[in-house]
Amino acid sequence: MIPTLNPRIRDWRGRRVWIVGASSGIGAALATDLASRGAKLALSARREAQLLEVAGPVAGTDACLVLALDVQDPDAVRRATDTIVSHWGGLDVVFWVAGTYHPMGAQDLDPHAARGILRTNLEGLINGLAAIVPVLTRQRSGAIAIVGSVAGYHGLPRSLAYGASKAALINLAESLHLELRPKGIGVHLISPGFVATPLTERNPFPMPAIVTTQVAADEILAGMARGEFETHFPRRFSRSIKLLRWLPYRWSFSLIRRVTGQHAPGGPGAATAPEGAPMTVGDETLAEMGARAAPAAGAPVGRETTAEPPAAAEPPAAAAPAAAAAPADDAAGGPRPSRPRRQGTRRKK
Repeated sequence: MIPTLNPRIRDWRGRRVWIVGASSGIGAALATDLASRGAKLALSARREAQLLEVAGPVAGTDACLVLALDVQDPDAVRRATDTIVSHWGGLDVVFWVAGTYHPMGAQDLDPHAARGILRTNLEGLINGLAAIVPVLTRQRSGAIAIVGSVAGYHGLPRSLAYGASKAALINLAESLHLELRPKGIGVHLISPGFVATPLTERNPFPMPAIVTTQVAADEILAGMARGEFETHFPRRFSRSIKLLRWLPYRWSFSLIRRVTGQHAPGGPGAATAPEGAPMTVGDETLAEMGARAAPAAGAPVGRETTAEPPAAAEPPAAAAPAAAAAPADDAAGGPRPSRPRRQGTRRKK
């Protein structure tokens, strides 16, 4: 049997679970689900009233602690950690769901708002890790589940600060796993696509493959039961976004511009593409377009790869204009053939 990257967590009865960001969305759905499975819950977020509503009748009992806090305050995070450990004697699983989102593009970049996103999404997690990791290290057991986003896979329009923060979480989770797994601590990366939450209600465009918070909670717990490092969903959408990381930039940029309506300067629709354009092209979603753009078997792929697929493979429609304008060595997928040397004749003296 192939070993899993993390210990499988299937039985939640009696497990001491801290959910940071539990007042709404995915965090609240996880709280409801885990309570039904017999877990002991500590629920944290800034809004205490909403936390109490999520906790319901078990609020204030040994089975549920409600600890309001702001993740941007490292002292508050440490105090909450100490409270949980002193009450239960330790921690088994921490779900770090806390995050914020605000669409932001290059033309309306707001430094104050961008710093707020980074402080909540990235610095908040760092504050949590500084308090939580020593506890789990002393125990030589436990798990940390970090909720990122598929927006961290690749740069996207109108996602300057949010996408950057989620990309940082992916890198951070990878580093954590390498360091903590040998110490008996599991690290799980959760990468959702579009989930119906108060944050995604801000999006002015249709969201392909959007799922409910209950579906998201089910996917997360199923991934932890399988011992996965990364759980991404919905697969039809997340796999296509993940594919963009492996395509040459000329392909991935072309696909994203086409899907989002962000055309290159001088290209079709450059002056008329609406802000927040739908994430579909006709009846085709990014998933179909990503699948259609997949290189042929054996074709070189990678960030710095500029070669197109072999001549037998048809390039994707979105990349065709770029291929047509490429130098001969790019378009052919190999070196430009040299001209035959002219054979001269010696003149007899």
